Amino acid sequence: MKSKIDRRKKYTIMVLKESLISLLNEKPISAITVKEICQTADINRSTFYTHYSDQRDLLYQIEAEIIEEMRRHLSECQLEEESESVKMIEKLLEYIGENKDICYTLLHQHTGTSFEQRVMDVAKQFLMSHKLTDDPALNAYLSTFIISGAIHVTKDWLANNAREAPKQIAEIINEFTARGLSCLDL
Repeated sequence: MKSKIDRRKKYTIMVLKESLISLLNEKPISAITVKEICQTADINRSTFYTHYSDQRDLLYQIEAEIIEEMRRHLSECQLEEESESVKMIEKLLEYIGENKDICYTLLHQHTGTSFEQRVMDVAKQFLMSHKLTDDPALNAYLSTFIISGAIHVTKDWLANNAREAPKQIAEIINEFTARGLSCLDL
């Protein structure tokens, strides 16, 4: 009996998330109502409120899951060698590719949140934990530069329906980073 309830709960949460993402492709979060989400999901409003306080709470939970998954992927990686950084980027891009509809919407549509900044913060925290140079101030600027470029390449990749393989995009990002860093006397 419990597994049936768990499956039902998982299904409900999944259709609510899908409904919100679908609506975000049509209009901003400020114009989306709980009623619309429930109608799209074919779920009662009381069921919605069992899980979320409002549409922004649902959006925040979607974003939080993605951020947590990114943290998990990054925590499994080491940046000791260039091949490791390509693997790390590839792994992240595979996750993004598997969730491209959600990621595209969160990075491209006007969600009214700071999802892109949250992604940058997670990546910057990871990069800052790996000493890039001996100068902490330079490390901060350098990590911002690297992450901003990687995020924008990823956004373009998603906008082009993720046609290239994650490994190819990872190698491109890594090459751009390496070329940019090679001009610095580190």
